[in-house]
Amino acid sequence: MTSTTEPTEPLSVDQLSATTLLRFATAGSVDDGKSTLVGRLLHDSKSILTDQLEAVERASASRGQDTPDLALLTDGLRAEREQGITIDVAYRYFATARRRFILADTPGHVQYTRNMVTGASTADLAVVLVDARNGVIEQTRRHAAVAALLRVPHVVLAVNKMDLVEYKESVFAAIAEEFTAYASELGVPEITAIPISALAGDNVVDPSANMDWYGGPTVLEHLETVPVSHDLAHCHARLPVQYVIRPQTAEHPDYRGYAGQIAAGTFRVGDSVTVLPSGRTTKVAGIDLLGKPVNIAWTPQSVTLLLEDDLDVSRGDLLVPSKDAPPTTQDVEATVCHVADEPLTVGHRVLLKHGTRTVKAIVKDIPSRLTLDDLSLHPHPGRLVANDIGRVKIRTAEPLPLDAYADSRRTGAFILIDPADGTTLTAGMVGESFAAPQPVKDESDDDGWDF
Repeated sequence: MTSTTEPTEPLSVDQLSATTLLRFATAGSVDDGKSTLVGRLLHDSKSILTDQLEAVERASASRGQDTPDLALLTDGLRAEREQGITIDVAYRYFATARRRFILADTPGHVQYTRNMVTGASTADLAVVLVDARNGVIEQTRRHAAVAALLRVPHVVLAVNKMDLVEYKESVFAAIAEEFTAYASELGVPEITAIPISALAGDNVVDPSANMDWYGGPTVLEHLETVPVSHDLAHCHARLPVQYVIRPQTAEHPDYRGYAGQIAAGTFRVGDSVTVLPSGRTTKVAGIDLLGKPVNIAWTPQSVTLLLEDDLDVSRGDLLVPSKDAPPTTQDVEATVCHVADEPLTVGHRVLLKHGTRTVKAIVKDIPSRLTLDDLSLHPHPGRLVANDIGRVKIRTAEPLPLDAYADSRRTGAFILIDPADGTTLTAGMVGESFAAPQPVKDESDDDGWDF
């Protein structure tokens, strides 16, 4: 391996703007080779600078390694380099002539599954690595379950370290069959299995000469060509209000605008909109984008909407089309992944943050917890501990306008927060999921509730 990458012409602004964007995350158990795969992907696609590679070579040489440890390109924390594991989510941005990428290299240790939830929550594709020597293990199942829970539309099974099993097709086929059956049962819509060696570079960017029995794409080729739809403009239009703008100046004495990032859909001047949760209706009088008036705006633009009527609208309210308003409710049923060390228990008082709105809430029931080994549901566990996936029923102090997560990954998601110290406890997805249990009759009534 040479110490410098071959010089290539950087992509122009026009070329970058013409390419599509793919957000993807890597996941896998400890020592499956995630960081090495990412490093190999960046190195072989010539997406790293010469000085970065030289720094990795120096660090590798100081450890007595003959070749650069490409995992060091993403493992930036001192603890990560000392232990040889990934602890925090490492984000990398790179581009080829065909597509731009935002990559989240997530930890593999069960202790850091919460970080995988963070990295995959906005991903269009997840790459799940498996060590060819070990096959599908419990953590592999957990990552497949999280990908299905977050409704990641594409999953790549990268069977790594094929060089250590003599590049045997039978080993790859057995692992691919087992994982595909498991992930399909979870409801993952598309699964692509690729045999690779991240250390040697087989089937990462360039096709492998050691696996002529494999006729599919390399990892980079699949990332460049997988169909990804970013057209959220035709989804349910939603604008969570972040800030109310009232300059009250001589130039703008009566200006009142409601600023925020459009979460989904399209807004036009003249549209009839409803303010939730109040339910008041008005029309869009104007739209300001980057300080200039426009007639139409769509996701993910940050805009300011002006309304025809003076309504009581504040941060946390949701502006939606009057003909396409989500229901408001104080009773939330959702599938959650618990990410805190402190258990989530029935009766737990929490803060629920949905979009820009935060309300008080109480965990009313935990109907089930998912068992990853056989996908069975353990009924009424009473609590969820770190990394558990389960169903919850929550009662909120105020009504919330909620979409189903299956319809919108942005307005169907929420987090539960510890009111005492602000710690994030749980990531939630509204509505049904692969882990949806049979309806559980709640024999208790609401007497004694504070709200």
